[in-house]
Amino acid sequence: MTGAEARAAWLGWLAAERRASAHTVEAYGRDVAEFLGFLTGHLGGEPDLAALGALRPADLRGFLARLAGEGDGAATRARKLASVRGFLRYLARHHGMAPIALAGVRGPRLRPPVPRALTPGDARAVSRDAGQIYDPERHERPGLQAARDVALFSLLYGAGLRISEALALDLRDVPRMGAEGALRVMGKGGKERLVPVLPAVRAAIEAYCVQRGPGEAEEPLFLGARGARLDPGVAQRAMREFRRLAGLPEHATPHALRHSFATHLLGAGADLRAIQELLGHASLSTTQRYTAVDSDALLAAWRRAHPRADR
Repeated sequence: MTGAEARAAWLGWLAAERRASAHTVEAYGRDVAEFLGFLTGHLGGEPDLAALGALRPADLRGFLARLAGEGDGAATRARKLASVRGFLRYLARHHGMAPIALAGVRGPRLRPPVPRALTPGDARAVSRDAGQIYDPERHERPGLQAARDVALFSLLYGAGLRISEALALDLRDVPRMGAEGALRVMGKGGKERLVPVLPAVRAAIEAYCVQRGPGEAEEPLFLGARGARLDPGVAQRAMREFRRLAGLPEHATPHALRHSFATHLLGAGADLRAIQELLGHASLSTTQRYTAVDSDALLAAWRRAHPRADR
């Protein structure tokens, strides 16, 4: 079996047995064709099943090096390596090819994407004006829904909550009206933290609670149209609608409000450890991603503070 025949058999298996989409099959096939083309030059001829079974981890590293030299980024190289791994595993399991020590080949290290924050003005607009999207003629309880979304988005930006954390809040979790207090939030991994509630956020929650009406302590704070706990998709949809009407950028999402909370605190000189505690990050390295977001503010702080910054 030639390499081309092996590739065709694998792609047919992906489509028939794994029910992969046409786009997936096409992308995988293109990646493996590029790999086989590399091997043709690398080995001095078109590889067959025996030649593929005799490959060493160094041969795959050579393929990755070639991709890097041709300008492929880390994500592209990682995707092509995943395609090749799947192809070689298929041959080992279904066509008797000798298995290759794929575990010895590490893919490119991918950097986590840098969070995209909103400007302070845009973040304040979302948390203050999001309720303006509700039309009394189109929505059953526009006043309640408007107050709810303003309170929710104010909480995401003003306290840095994940949307799942905010929607998990019950009435008993809300600080008493008119009193100073903090929210007790249950984060990832069951880790509990206290988050201060700014006066503007507290006022938005109080306004929503007036519209919402009283309830039992264990009832959800944020309710959907049918009285159940608000679904994250509904909140996402409300943000998209407001984003369209207000002309905000595409990255204006509920999670971007949490990113903006951290970025704006960092820009104002907050300590990175304090931001870590407020966000509920288990590792400081996760919080350190925000240092790449507000590099201008960090450089300005360095210039103000370093004794040799003006030399």
